[in-house]
Amino acid sequence: MERAAQGADGGAGSNSSSRSSSRATSAGSSPSCSLAGRGISGRSAVAGFGGGGSRSSPGSVAASPSGGDGRRREPALEGVLSKYTNLLQGWQNRYFVLDFEAGLLQYFVNEPSKHQKPRGALSLSGAIVSLSDEAPHMLVVYSANGEMYKLRAADAKEKQLWVTQLRACAKYHMETNSKMMNQVEGQQKNLVHAIESLPGSGPLTALDQDLLLLKATSAATLSCLGECFNLLQQSVHQVGQASHKPVASENILGWPGPKSHSTEQLKNGTFGSLPSASANITWAILPNTAEDEQALQPEPNSGPELVLSEDEKSDTEDKEEAELGVMEDQRSVILHLISQLKLGMDLTKVVLPTFILEKRSLLEMYADFMAHPDLLLAVTAGATPEERVICFVEYYLTAFHEGRKGALAKKPYNPIIGETFHCSWEVPRDRVKPKRTAPHSPPSREHLIAGDPAESYKLRFVAEQVSHHPPISCFYCECKEKRLCINTHVWTKSKFMGMSVGVSMIGEGVLRLLEHGEEYVFTLPSAYARSILTIPWVELGGKVSINCAKTGYSATVIFHTKPFYGGKVHRVTAEVKHNPTNTIVCKVHGEWNGTLEFTYNNGETKVVDTTTLPVCPKKIRPLEKQGPMESRNLWREVTRYLRLGDIDAATEQKRRLEDKQRMEERKRENLRTPWQPKYFIQEGDGWVYFNPLWKAH
Repeated sequence: MERAAQGADGGAGSNSSSRSSSRATSAGSSPSCSLAGRGISGRSAVAGFGGGGSRSSPGSVAASPSGGDGRRREPALEGVLSKYTNLLQGWQNRYFVLDFEAGLLQYFVNEPSKHQKPRGALSLSGAIVSLSDEAPHMLVVYSANGEMYKLRAADAKEKQLWVTQLRACAKYHMETNSKMMNQVEGQQKNLVHAIESLPGSGPLTALDQDLLLLKATSAATLSCLGECFNLLQQSVHQVGQASHKPVASENILGWPGPKSHSTEQLKNGTFGSLPSASANITWAILPNTAEDEQALQPEPNSGPELVLSEDEKSDTEDKEEAELGVMEDQRSVILHLISQLKLGMDLTKVVLPTFILEKRSLLEMYADFMAHPDLLLAVTAGATPEERVICFVEYYLTAFHEGRKGALAKKPYNPIIGETFHCSWEVPRDRVKPKRTAPHSPPSREHLIAGDPAESYKLRFVAEQVSHHPPISCFYCECKEKRLCINTHVWTKSKFMGMSVGVSMIGEGVLRLLEHGEEYVFTLPSAYARSILTIPWVELGGKVSINCAKTGYSATVIFHTKPFYGGKVHRVTAEVKHNPTNTIVCKVHGEWNGTLEFTYNNGETKVVDTTTLPVCPKKIRPLEKQGPMESRNLWREVTRYLRLGDIDAATEQKRRLEDKQRMEERKRENLRTPWQPKYFIQEGDGWVYFNPLWKAH
């Protein structure tokens, strides 16, 4: 663009002169845009243009524009400045125009062309204007969107005039945006108050579907606008830091965000007077009766228990979940919930409706990530460190499809503190081999059923909820024959994001291959429930890492969220790298719940279809042999009523479990007795299984 501009003005952009001739004029229709209105008098403005061939008009500077006489609006400041283009072309003279009312700094090839389309324009709302020592009389304008103009004035006085006016314009428009946001917030509060003031019965009530939708979407829109405004503030602050110049705090103007009075109702995990849109859904947390407390006496924490293999049977639990097509009575409840949440709000203590739950605990969901144990055990069979890390990446990427039940958007039960889940898998030995060198066989969705236990590897799994606030889950699995184990701790942190819910999986896992002395440290992606008002669906997002310090191999895996416009869903890409030589040994792309293509550095490729991988059913003890705090036994009544479609009864059973947890927590606080998990011990910021394989060998 600059080359074209230079050719068009016939040498007006030469480097021979960096002198500028600027003049200030009235802002036309806006009194606040005159120089006098910006704190610069006509006298000082004239002085600013003194010498060096600069031109000024005292009358126009100090004039008080009426804006009502039909005159064409004039810019607040205009003149020639030198603009830095690039190393090849250097500095070029351009004619700049500051449009105060529009909040734009525009430039043209020369003054005669200023009535044509500008060569470029920079938005000044939230911009940073700083001085620079790179060149004489230099100033730099950093736009909030990341663009930057490097400019030079004719002399120090003219530089100061431009700096003053540009800063004033940036401040004015930032303040205007903040005022507009406050006005919008006030109007949204009035809307909410008007809706909530409607009678409980009659032709138009506070629970009218359209009004609830209006209430929810207006709150979400306001929250999103506030988040955008905060991002703008952050970018302004970052630009100011990058300029290495002190930025006056008055230039970092802010809107504090929506202060919805209704969010107070969400404290302590209750909705207080939240009206229910359906008699079948219980929201408020009710105190236990004496009969309830007697029936739900806390179980003494008796330490680790032995789970006998002979008691475990192949899992026959129905894993199918009905699609969460939100019914009308349920939609009004969700709408009311959304209307009272604030963007970014932590949902840990918010009681969610029972009808969105899937019929398994979060602890069991972690076990379902192990549905392809043959791929996990194949990691240790790799002949080289490179092959082993690639095998682990393959297992990692294929684990989420079965563990997440595809893209179905339902929420597992929040585990109760002290809750445990035990299971195991028997993996046929002939299925465990390095996958890269394994002979090709057609994919099959059949289950991996082991016959003779002597011909199988045993993989054991135990999970436990070790903390309530914050909610931390731990799980450990091991195969003694292959000398392999995984120890993981995860803190699930959920937040409201407007029309979706995000869940961050904070923590890490460690895969240990004792035969090779290798440890692979890995993290987990975030999960998002999208379109919660229509047909909810789940996607994974974020960057995760896999690292082995001993071998120097690492992998970076990116779960791509769907762009707002276009794009594919459930995309994932990965690179496996040997860090000492900076060599990429494998690349992966595809969908985490579909087809994955692996490309190796020797040119070979392999395609894995996660939907056709055989599933190894886990083995679990029958309910009658499970302890009272084991997941399926603990949640059995909630699950039973969900299967029957009795949401009211399921909600009541869920309430009893959660109330019992709160009651026991209060007792421990009163006695100042910390919770002692059965199977995991806290070590630093993490948690470790009490008798791990690496300590037993």
